Amino acid sequence: MSHRRDSEALLRAMPLVFVLIWSTGFIVARYGMPHAPPLGFLAWRYVFSILCFLPWILLARVAWPATRTQWLHLSVTGVLMHAGYLGGVWAAVKAGMGSGLVALVVGLQPVLTAIWLSARGAAVTRRQWVGLALGFAGLALVVARKFGQGGEADLLNLALALLALLSITTGTLYQKHFVAPCDVRSANAVQLIAALAVTLPLALFENETMRWTVMPGSVNWELVAAMAWSVLGLTLGGSSLLYLLIQRGAATSVTSLLYLVPPTTALMAWLLFAEPITLLTITGTVLTAVGVSLVVRPAR
Repeated sequence: MSHRRDSEALLRAMPLVFVLIWSTGFIVARYGMPHAPPLGFLAWRYVFSILCFLPWILLARVAWPATRTQWLHLSVTGVLMHAGYLGGVWAAVKAGMGSGLVALVVGLQPVLTAIWLSARGAAVTRRQWVGLALGFAGLALVVARKFGQGGEADLLNLALALLALLSITTGTLYQKHFVAPCDVRSANAVQLIAALAVTLPLALFENETMRWTVMPGSVNWELVAAMAWSVLGLTLGGSSLLYLLIQRGAATSVTSLLYLVPPTTALMAWLLFAEPITLLTITGTVLTAVGVSLVVRPAR
């Protein structure tokens, strides 16, 4: 009975833990972006993540996907949710698009997901539509202060941000419909291998190199720390939790959690970098929280 209560408490905590981990993505970018090309950083991130997963899988004797079809489906989701989404976000920010504008574009994902499901005949209630609208309005208020920071949103940058939006939206829906339940460790490893196969050839064309040292004999700890958290926190932790949440929950409810990421990131930036939190940010955070609660609250 106690074990059952612990399991239920863990399941209830998963969305909160996911939001906290996923919100550190822009914090990591702030530390790592000045010292690395976007695709080169992601390629190394995938390599280190795979090297962490493989011994874990072997030692725990985790089963790999049983059929070629499952390998194919996991590979497609890996290309979309890792290579496409992360590659688009990091490349857009590196090219000069403000992080607030990127967050706003990617923040359209819950709305895009709901529109797709509604068009396919899936039930999206009026309450959930109101929640999606409130969540997006709150997101816009949270990131409003960052509009214009980091350069202009030219056509290339906007295309990269839209690539990220379409990739994670399509990847979420694809995984929900085609990926059969399997161990999250082996599933993540397959996804990362597919993402690396797409990202690495593109990274070879980048002119910038990874600056692991700031001077001869001096380790660039900002880049090392950013890479370590990207692997251990964001990939092994955040990506695994997202996989589990998609497997267990409705697509609209899961994606609406991403509305909470920019407000949480703003709070972290205030704690770490003393970035100001304005009345607009607080208002947007409250609106976002109310919107998400309307989407994820079970129907009576």
